[in-house]
Amino acid sequence: MNTHSTPQRPRRRLRQAVALAAAAGVAGSILLVTPAAQANLPADPPSSTMPAPTPGFPLPTTHTQQAYDPAADFTSKWTRADAKQIMAQSNPNVAPGQNSMSPNVTMPEIPKDFPAMNDDVWVWDLWSLTDENANQISYKGWDVIFALVADRHAGYGFDQRHWNARIGYFFRKTNADPAKDKWNYGGHLFLDNTSIGNTEWSGSTRLMQGNKINVFYTATTFYDVAERNAGGGGIAPDAVIAKALGNIHANQNGVTFDGFQHTKLLEPDGKLYQNKAQNPGFAFRDPYTFADPAHPGKTFMVFEGNTGGTRGSYKCKQEDLGYQPGDPNAETVAQVNSTGAWYQTANVGLAVADNKDLTKWSFLPPILSANCVNDQTERPQIYIQNENGKNKYYLFTISHQFTYADGMRGPDGVYGFVGNGVRSDYQPVNNSGLALGSPTDLNMPANAPEGPDPRQNGRQFQAYSHYVQPGGLVQSFIDNVDGVRGGSLSPTVKMNFKAGVTQVDRSFGQNGLGPFGYLPTNLRVGGEGHYK
Repeated sequence: MNTHSTPQRPRRRLRQAVALAAAAGVAGSILLVTPAAQANLPADPPSSTMPAPTPGFPLPTTHTQQAYDPAADFTSKWTRADAKQIMAQSNPNVAPGQNSMSPNVTMPEIPKDFPAMNDDVWVWDLWSLTDENANQISYKGWDVIFALVADRHAGYGFDQRHWNARIGYFFRKTNADPAKDKWNYGGHLFLDNTSIGNTEWSGSTRLMQGNKINVFYTATTFYDVAERNAGGGGIAPDAVIAKALGNIHANQNGVTFDGFQHTKLLEPDGKLYQNKAQNPGFAFRDPYTFADPAHPGKTFMVFEGNTGGTRGSYKCKQEDLGYQPGDPNAETVAQVNSTGAWYQTANVGLAVADNKDLTKWSFLPPILSANCVNDQTERPQIYIQNENGKNKYYLFTISHQFTYADGMRGPDGVYGFVGNGVRSDYQPVNNSGLALGSPTDLNMPANAPEGPDPRQNGRQFQAYSHYVQPGGLVQSFIDNVDGVRGGSLSPTVKMNFKAGVTQVDRSFGQNGLGPFGYLPTNLRVGGEGHYK
């Protein structure tokens, strides 16, 4: 059953969306009273199967998907043998600049004449108002989303937005037509000079009891904003994970927030997670909190990190390579360490809350490492989906083509891993880890969105910062569509997945592209009244 179809006729789409939202809201209410069985709304299953081995390439690492205690000292590896499957599943014979990836993992092309979401701010990393089970909340008849924003008219450029970022929020009526009705911009979520850093980076937002919300975010402090805006700078920033507890209000005019109290939660320890003293370019950001039905009463957080230790001190190990014994296409540890691949040390961190107020947290070992494969595993999410009567845990994260280690190649996009628990011997989806990427010719060298190779596919950087929603809907922001810079929300696409296989649903919307900024809610909270 296609639970998120968006036919081309807008009126029909609207009626379907309203009916589905009502049905999903009932389902969500039932799920909330049975936490042991809690799982996200399932995605539709793909029609494809796991890709077969490709001659001339190494076999992927064998992963059991076995679950471990969340506090166990076990970290799953996204290995070089796994990531080599990206190129194994890519077509080496396409014309230069075309898309070489399988259509199953390729995002449909975004039109070059895309609309601006807002004329005053650039918009990028985004997320929804949710509960601890990733239900997307309609609050008193309003849908609410959050995103990083920066002033389009302040004199700095689009690529300088990162050190000027604030968390903004948008809202629109739950019964709006997503193809026609724009999101209303509510402004900055926090009052000026009240958050812990001078720059606010990505996180997640949870509705608590009553009208309370917890905003988990990355508090980043840049010490050279003016210099960076002028094209210079380079002083390493500080970064900590923080939260803000505040109030949400809604009336017939819209949604507002107030009363935020900010608390610093975590800063990197230098042991499990690399800190600034060890690497000025360390990653420590993007908190995403959730409840695990296998461990009732506990709240966990995943986040992006890097393997602890001074940059350059790590050396690749056999388990990072992950080749099967005797594989004739395998690299040796010595070969890999001669390339400098050991500089890439991304991981996905895990923490557990020590109190019900979610103000005290303890680190647990990372649940995934990408040592010698990639240096960024940004904006991780845990997506729990029931498959054949058993909860399967999907870890989704995003990464760039230019953060791969030497000898590795992949597109900007979503990467996924599946296991039987939050800490598992995760199996990369499609045997490679690549779940959904922008159209890219992987036969050409990697480059970056601010200066792409004109010989490449013009949409290789069309979208980034993908956010996986219930039912497999995927939202992202537009970065660079054939030379036109973005700063607006992309059309939503649909990713069918089951049993570790993903497939773009091209029957969704129009040729696979749904409405721009389509983040449908599935749980209504707070009473609708006359705000519906």
